[in-house]
Amino acid sequence: LFVPSRYVTNITEKSDNKTNVPVIFWLSGLTCDDTNFAQKAGARAFLAGEKEGVAIVMPDTSPRGDNSVPNVDSYDLGIGAGFYVNATKAPYSTHYHMYNYVTIELPNLLKEHFSIGKDNLRSITGHSMGGHGALTIAIKDPSNWVSVSAFSPICNPTNCPWGKKAFENYFGSVEIGKAHDATDLLSERSTPIAEFDDILIDQGDADNFLTEKQLLPENLVEAAGRCGQKVTLRMQKGYDHSYFFIASFIEDHVSFHGKRLQKRSAQILASKAAAYDFASTAGKPITCQAM
Repeated sequence: LFVPSRYVTNITEKSDNKTNVPVIFWLSGLTCDDTNFAQKAGARAFLAGEKEGVAIVMPDTSPRGDNSVPNVDSYDLGIGAGFYVNATKAPYSTHYHMYNYVTIELPNLLKEHFSIGKDNLRSITGHSMGGHGALTIAIKDPSNWVSVSAFSPICNPTNCPWGKKAFENYFGSVEIGKAHDATDLLSERSTPIAEFDDILIDQGDADNFLTEKQLLPENLVEAAGRCGQKVTLRMQKGYDHSYFFIASFIEDHVSFHGKRLQKRSAQILASKAAAYDFASTAGKPITCQAM
């Protein structure tokens, strides 16, 4: 968890009157844990977060740390590959509830203990499998997120090897996985998502997983076009699937979310101020009660 210096007392002090801190959720990709982003792209991301005044939270990609957590000898399934879904098929159904973790458990923890992301003052982004998670989580429940972006996301997992393998093992069916497929979710819509004026996606054109048809951003853009949803897909020349790619453009994404979080924060404050009734005291002199 990164917290801008102006909000550090939210972490260090106990108080019932903490400032509400806007937050960006970062979801990492296959084989990663909660440390990869901080180590490889954190320097630029945290500097941008300090500038924008937003916290950045980096959850793990799957359950781990207990021998009861099922795993297989495969980088794209099991530990490090939770796909941000709630598994319903054994043996994964007991532990693999990453969708609930990212959308319920972690937001509640941040709100209750640190006053981070209250009033749904949160945005979401991620890379590869994490990009898939960010897109699907936001599209499924847009009222709980201010904005969404992604790096090299798995845009149409029901039509790629990674997604088919995950959904068959976590749900027992690729068909059930359509409820966690960003392209399918947009295909079901006839109108754009009112909460998202734009969805920012960066994709390297030298990404081997792009040519291997694991990512399929063109399918997402086509589905977005049919429902009128704006998606800004930036094809970055010469970039691959690595964290160097993320580090090169993460400041753009933090700024993208920061501006929208600041706007929403101002709207929340204005709404709360409007709830006060000053009619009985308007235009009257102020009397000091200490006299």
